[in-house]
Amino acid sequence: MNGIEEMGPVDYVVIEFPGSRMTGEAFPLLVDLSERAIIRIIDLAFVRKETDGSVVAMELRDLGDEVDLAVFEGASAGVLDQSDLDEAGNALEPGNSAAVLVYENLWAAPLAIALRRSGAQLVASGRIPVQALLAALEATEETVA
Repeated sequence: MNGIEEMGPVDYVVIEFPGSRMTGEAFPLLVDLSERAIIRIIDLAFVRKETDGSVVAMELRDLGDEVDLAVFEGASAGVLDQSDLDEAGNALEPGNSAAVLVYENLWAAPLAIALRRSGAQLVASGRIPVQALLAALEATEETVA
């Protein structure tokens, strides 16, 4: 792994699968992003929240045969530990599963490197939910019209 001076921003996402049903439709897209060096998968783990509220880590083989996840074998760098998985589980409804993905934004690395070299520091970041963005754009269009 590169040193921080050479890395792009690192994000994580927790993606819930209601009823623990995964279609696998998005996984080839994730592989494509990685193969095109847009992102680098640092860690990928799967968890399930039991009906009693406990959170258990799942192995790829535990996810069933409906989805071929062999391409993700060995994708874990061990960055995520049980406390991270427990925290991710807090966001889940009992009986559901989730993928926890930590990834580097390789596309942003040159900008991040240049900013660090110039002494700039990231002091805040966030994510705007798509629904909120669309609602704001609709409101703006209604005001203009």
